[in-house]
Amino acid sequence: MIVELSHRIVEGMITYPGVPAPVLGEHLSREASKDVYAPGTTFHIGTITLAANTGTYLDTPFHRYAGGADLSGVPIEKLADLPGLVVRAGEGREVGLDRFAGLDVRGRAVLLHTGWDRHFATDRYFSGHPYLAPEAAAWLAEQGAALVGIDSLNIDDTPPRGERPAHTLLLGAEIPVVEHLTGLGALPAEGFRFHAAPPMIAGMGTFPVRAYAVIP
Repeated sequence: MIVELSHRIVEGMITYPGVPAPVLGEHLSREASKDVYAPGTTFHIGTITLAANTGTYLDTPFHRYAGGADLSGVPIEKLADLPGLVVRAGEGREVGLDRFAGLDVRGRAVLLHTGWDRHFATDRYFSGHPYLAPEAAAWLAEQGAALVGIDSLNIDDTPPRGERPAHTLLLGAEIPVVEHLTGLGALPAEGFRFHAAPPMIAGMGTFPVRAYAVIP
């Protein structure tokens, strides 16, 4: 069974306050293509203008560090067919170290299920969101998690001009981060494979992904 874990990208959507919404257009319309191809044969070639941090997206080390691996530099083995582990958030905003007690995270995609995705596409989504505690991020880095994802606005708390410790620790350890996941409630705690691979774009640190899980 395949479980969709990505938000749909639509024109005008706001993923993060201050980040512009995507704009859809056409390079070649079906009507115009009639002048290019044989009778009865038409095609559509669309265009999209969007910020890299749109919808469900991946952060690579380059997002935080100028010398870090970008979208073209992160090995595919770190982004696809990873053994997955879901960590259910407790009460409160902070996903603390206690939520990881007894878990083996080495080499796994660790997905933080907070349920905040229920607010996506509403104003409620943008404030008071759950986030990963700095000490938990440090522990995940030390324990060798392969990737960390969250179904919330940001893996860090987002006060104005904040330090973003989870990004700093995880990306500094070359652990990619996926934000704005959805549908994690449909996954078992483990026993699935996680995929979230973006295009290989040189010189960019973030980009939308089609994240999904495969449950045997």
